[in-house]
Amino acid sequence: MKKILVSDKLADDGINFLNEQDGIQIHIQTGLSEEALCEIIPDYDALLIRSDTQVTARVLKAAKNLKVVGRAGIGVDNVDLAVAMEQGIIVMNTPDANATTTAELAIAHMFSLSRNLPIANQSVREGKWERSKLMGAEISHKTLAILGFGTIGRIVAQRGIGLGMRVIAHDPFVAPEIFEKYGAEMVDLDTLVKQADYLTLHCPLLEKTRNIIGREQFALMKKSARLINCARGGLVDEAGLYDALKEGRIAGAALDVYEHEPPKDSPLLELSNVVFTPHLGASTKEAQVAVSVEIARQVVKYLQTGEAVNALNLPRLSAEELKQAQPFMNLAHILGKVLLGLIDQPIQKLEVAVYGKAALGKIRPISSEAMVGLLSGQFSTPVNRVNVENIAKRQGITLIESQSEESEGYQSLIKITGHCADKSVSLAGTLLGHHHPRLVSINHFEIEVVPEGALLITRHDDKPGVIAAISSILGVSNINITRMQVSVADQNQSAMMVISVSDPLNEQVLKAVCDVTAVHSARQIVL
Repeated sequence: MKKILVSDKLADDGINFLNEQDGIQIHIQTGLSEEALCEIIPDYDALLIRSDTQVTARVLKAAKNLKVVGRAGIGVDNVDLAVAMEQGIIVMNTPDANATTTAELAIAHMFSLSRNLPIANQSVREGKWERSKLMGAEISHKTLAILGFGTIGRIVAQRGIGLGMRVIAHDPFVAPEIFEKYGAEMVDLDTLVKQADYLTLHCPLLEKTRNIIGREQFALMKKSARLINCARGGLVDEAGLYDALKEGRIAGAALDVYEHEPPKDSPLLELSNVVFTPHLGASTKEAQVAVSVEIARQVVKYLQTGEAVNALNLPRLSAEELKQAQPFMNLAHILGKVLLGLIDQPIQKLEVAVYGKAALGKIRPISSEAMVGLLSGQFSTPVNRVNVENIAKRQGITLIESQSEESEGYQSLIKITGHCADKSVSLAGTLLGHHHPRLVSINHFEIEVVPEGALLITRHDDKPGVIAAISSILGVSNINITRMQVSVADQNQSAMMVISVSDPLNEQVLKAVCDVTAVHSARQIVL
């Protein structure tokens, strides 16, 4: 008999599903303190939670029989994933169960903005009849612009097409065929904001997406455009939004999420052309039922079959397996991160080839870690070897693997190639002394690089003065060069340089490097 503890409130449908399963016994105890949870958790095989229960290191270490923690919802900030991994406890969530509900709220906001519904409602309640004042706009034949084309963005696209809208979308990590499949036109960010009649946000909040819609983007938008954010507070520069709305640079906005929740002191509350809701993205009865039933199904499936759906961490590897595979996995992860920094288009196909000693074991842990390096930090949930294949598939990325025990010039070699719509980027790496990673080639440039810290990678003309010009810019900016490698590889007098620097370059310094006449491109990668 498998025992499941439910420590947060789940919808009755999820509880009923658990009660119907043979060999499953459930206990419901909510509001437990850490101490109380530690006392009873050793008796259970599974723990089902929402956002209230704090699954701390202390709880996990007390959970002698615990095999899985199931989070009904997407966020797992209340679970210590690292300790769960050490203890061999699977943590899973339900990332898509709220998708339809959130997408529908975005569509509802679009209608509210278009037809002035909140203002019209209040006007009638006040005994007014302001038909001419509340002139609206049709949605049909307008351009719906979607920033972030994951599950929610794709549902919004389908709804928009059903309403007779033209749909455009931007997501640098989704392959072109996915946009085509859902009837959306793939565009860059500037085109997205310029052409938007309705701009709706459906991307995660990361360091590089914080304030992704700010003053620069508002300046590009139509004066008739309307903004909708049901994703994450912080994606929009709220001060810039206030000015854009106040000055009539855009027509309106609808917000479900905010930089600070609730937005008690926000100046946006003064404006009549903003529609507000209190973070209702997942707040429907259907969504609450969906996350409860889905996590119940996932946990039961894992207890009965060992299949871990939507797992967010890794079971423990044997000491011998980890010892053999870890150095190559680490190298593959680094190569994936470097590849991410060198591409500017969505990857459609990732090739991973291993040679020599790297090919003596299974390739999948190595190729999976390369994909983790490529995709980690781009999504709202952690990316690891358990879930990366599913994430890559959803983004339209195909994985191709090959291995050979022969390896010219190296005892071991890992090569990864990212194929985009109109170009490919290849990297190769090896290990020195079996533990020290080295990047040994970028495309056709042979170049030995210690892949750590901040790297500045340039393509430039192979002529005197280029290196001195770049070095001078770094010196004036008080940035020290710790290593430098230069490679010349073609007849067009083109060269590549990789510089290890003491501190990451800010945008101004990087632009100054790009502005050197002989420099064709300059990219910074922080490992």
